[in-house]
Amino acid sequence: MLIERTNDNQITITVSSGVDSFGLQRLIDYVKYLEATAKSKAKQSDIDKLADKVNASWWAKNRKRLVY
Repeated sequence: MLIERTNDNQITITVSSGVDSFGLQRLIDYVKYLEATAKSKAKQSDIDKLADKVNASWWAKNRKRLVY
């Protein structure tokens, strides 16, 4: 594995082709999350409330197709 910091404020990570692609994709998804939330000022409690609302809304719309 090779990790390099470039002059244009980026990091390049090179891994061998033998690395498990599923695990690598999970790592990439986590890094995307870190990048997307780096400047967020949201509190975890606010995020949890929003997630609860979204989940409740989804369940209300999809319950009939999933519960027989």
